[in-house]
Amino acid sequence: MVAIFGLMDPLRPGIKEAIQTCNKAGINVRMCTGDNIDTATAISKEAGIITEEDLRDTEKADFLCMTGKDFRDRTGNIQEHITGEGENETKTYTVGNVAFFRNHVIKKLKVLARSSPEDKFLLVTGLKNEGAIVAVTGDGTNDAPALNQADVGFAMGITGTDVAKNASDIVLTDDNFCSVITAVKYGRNIFDNVRKFLQFQLTVNLTAMFIVFSGACIFSDAPLTPVQMLWVNLIMDTFAALALATEGPQDGLLVRKPTSKTDPIVNNTMWRNILGHFVYQAATLLVMLFFFKDWFGF
Repeated sequence: MVAIFGLMDPLRPGIKEAIQTCNKAGINVRMCTGDNIDTATAISKEAGIITEEDLRDTEKADFLCMTGKDFRDRTGNIQEHITGEGENETKTYTVGNVAFFRNHVIKKLKVLARSSPEDKFLLVTGLKNEGAIVAVTGDGTNDAPALNQADVGFAMGITGTDVAKNASDIVLTDDNFCSVITAVKYGRNIFDNVRKFLQFQLTVNLTAMFIVFSGACIFSDAPLTPVQMLWVNLIMDTFAALALATEGPQDGLLVRKPTSKTDPIVNNTMWRNILGHFVYQAATLLVMLFFFKDWFGF
């Protein structure tokens, strides 16, 4: 024997930390690869996709890592359904064995080895049909079906093929999985800022309408003239609301679970804040209208 060579494609710096951040943010990372199952399992353990807790869970052991062939045999091939004719024709896809997918794949599968483009498409389709929001990263032509089917497709800008880029929604210019975390952070920040904007505007306008209406009924003149109302809405409200809407993202956005797509944009907490601040502001302004004239002589 002359020599033994060991070849290894190491993980990019920061990948393990990015996976940990995804776990804290409620994002379940699954790896689909063409490598054999032993290589895929070793890499997933090193990256933190498979954790020690997963390995200790005996119920997950059988379906934690699967090959593409086993995955297809157990879940059944993709089922295509066509509705309508001509220009109105639409295609929908479902998983053959929905019960197995729901009970085992969603809850347990972390690594899919020796996977084909059809396997990736099948996995994305099944997850979406069960109500999950799915993001897919890929760089090859065989990733295009899954990238196109996903809610958000991330293509690699340097090593990615043109087919993958055209099928994706976002192109990562640095080919770094960590950039996905940045996209999630900014996405959650925009959603939170919209909520802040709405909460502020609803509170202020609800209070203003109440004071103008109640004041006009009680006093001979309305407390606010039309010009003053325009001033409140155009100058005071607009700048304050824009300040809330342009706040930058914070790391705290990634330590909470994601918002469901079925959740209302104005949730119960916001309604509580709106009504609570409305009562406080309306009471304060009514006290000013009724008693400030006697207290301060104007």
